Amino acid sequence: MIRWSRPAERVGLAVIDRPERRNALSAELCQELRARLEGAVADGLRAVVITGEGRVFCAGADLARRAADTAADGAPRTPGTGGITAGGGDTFRPAFEALCSTITGIPIPVVAADGGPAIGAGTQLVAACDLRVAAEQATFGIPAVRLGVMLSAANIRRLVQAVGTAAAQDLLLTGRTVDAAEAARLGLVHRVVGDARAAALALADELAALAPLTLAGHKQALVALAEAVAPDPERLAAIDEAERRCFESDDLAEGLAAFAEKRPPRFEGR
Repeated sequence: MIRWSRPAERVGLAVIDRPERRNALSAELCQELRARLEGAVADGLRAVVITGEGRVFCAGADLARRAADTAADGAPRTPGTGGITAGGGDTFRPAFEALCSTITGIPIPVVAADGGPAIGAGTQLVAACDLRVAAEQATFGIPAVRLGVMLSAANIRRLVQAVGTAAAQDLLLTGRTVDAAEAARLGLVHRVVGDARAAALALADELAALAPLTLAGHKQALVALAEAVAPDPERLAAIDEAERRCFESDDLAEGLAAFAEKRPPRFEGR
């Protein structure tokens, strides 16, 4: 569930409260969080903090749920049947993309408060936020290459915008994990503190007292300028096609199965 509160008059706090699954996201949680963000704007709030319950910010997509989604009947895939074909589907991707688009599209600042590991979609969620505060023990990584999934062009662009092309290459092509200190050097987080939630709420309270039209205008301009350097439609279509191939591949089924069975994956490139 998304636990929602208003710790200050004009500040909202959204807590991903699913510690039994390390705060992994499902399509339903993405939709719930998106609704909370849209509701915050409608209610006149001026800043929102997103954090996770317990010692984990977000372990990414719920891979157990995703493995069931990618099979036609919820059973493990057999070689040659693809990733999300033959009746399977992927409820997570469209819901997560819509959530990230909402974060960047609403006119109020969204602050990430990362108190622990942010993995895969967790790191992507952090990158989508306007300001990012991390605890000293926080870690970040996008292990997509270890699973057979691929980020969308929009999420890759947000990562590049945050850390630059060279660092994004390192993170995406190796799938390695970085600690909070390195994440700050890369630009993935803005501040490293002892208590991420408390610091993020204090920052959000400061933001809520600033000129809202200026904040909204600056946020809109920053997003527009980042999108202005996006590839042309033909190249974007090629990226979309590459993403589709990954999600329909046998390698995706193998990556999810290997993750569930706690063994190294055996990728075949098909």
